[in-house]
Amino acid sequence: MTSIDILMPRPMLPIVQEQLDAAFTVHRLYEAEDPEKMLADVGEKIRGIAMAFGPVSAELLSKTPNAEIVASFGVGYDHINTDDCLAAKVMVTNTPDVLTEEVADTAMALTLMSLRELGQAETWLRAGKWASSGPYHLTPATAQGRTMGIFGLGRIGKAIARRAEAFGMKICYHGRNRQADVAYPYHATLTDLAAACDTLMVVAPGGAETKHAVNAEVLEALGPDGFVINIGRGSVIDEAALIAALENGTIFGAGLDVFEDEPHVPEKLMALPRVTLLPHVGSASQATRNAMGQLVVDNLKSWFETGKAVTPIPEMR
Repeated sequence: MTSIDILMPRPMLPIVQEQLDAAFTVHRLYEAEDPEKMLADVGEKIRGIAMAFGPVSAELLSKTPNAEIVASFGVGYDHINTDDCLAAKVMVTNTPDVLTEEVADTAMALTLMSLRELGQAETWLRAGKWASSGPYHLTPATAQGRTMGIFGLGRIGKAIARRAEAFGMKICYHGRNRQADVAYPYHATLTDLAAACDTLMVVAPGGAETKHAVNAEVLEALGPDGFVINIGRGSVIDEAALIAALENGTIFGAGLDVFEDEPHVPEKLMALPRVTLLPHVGSASQATRNAMGQLVVDNLKSWFETGKAVTPIPEMR
């Protein structure tokens, strides 16, 4: 398949680059002195795109008119305009399943860190305050007796629910539809879910449909004992409303692994005392990221060998 030309707009993991180099002719857009000239020179030869987080829309597809597949690294694909890809008859794949357990582990760890202020307690120790000022204060919040409301009960949401149940938490959920095979209580609106829980776990994908779904009204419903944990997409939470809710005591605290304008995190969020922040590390273990990269490779190889993708996105099944 070395005669098949693949476009790589951004750097990818060695496991991806090495295998794609061996199987295809790879054009690295990020290495070009003049990316537009490269696209003008090779765009018509491109039949596949290996994508790590960058945008794909009609603009790029018009410059690669013979592209057949976009193999995206990651379970979320809100950076890809699926309508444009469908119109151009371009297959889109993502990397689900292989990161489910890792992200669920991170989500539960972030929940515990946030409720018990573990990151702040470590900072207290490292700053020498345990010795100079005494023990870290007793945390007002606890994981005991909590109800977790999960916004987005897909593969990852269900894996988080299993972990939360093991910690004695009650579970309820909200999504586009009630799931017939799920026993957890369902709430038809996100506001109703927030009112029914004290720990709102955001696992929803990004995109226009969910943008700022967690807004001032939802935070008000969550209440003064409430925590928001987000390991989905930063765009799902209205960050200005979240900051105001934290400053005003509308909710108690938050744990965030994703943000609206990554890697830029609002100074006001970083200054708040009961907020735990992580730099989008939900799936960031070497083993999991390698598995995700392998799936990118497998999708491209399968497509050009059999005409079928391994993990097409739902819109293209």
